Amino acid sequence: MENQGSLYKSVLEKVERPLLEHILQRTAGNQLKAARILGINRNTMRSKIKKLGIDVARWKMI
Repeated sequence: MENQGSLYKSVLEKVERPLLEHILQRTAGNQLKAARILGINRNTMRSKIKKLGIDVARWKMI
């Protein structure tokens, strides 16, 4: 199979960013809380945010 894993990668690309943004909005930009809700490590959360170029500051409370 030449495109092994392409379905997973395709679905992840479409779902991951909106999911992270939704959770960050729910947690007012708190990455630790967002990571806990998603059941992932805080460092994993931060690396995904960086990889996807998500601006966490837009949800932080002033």
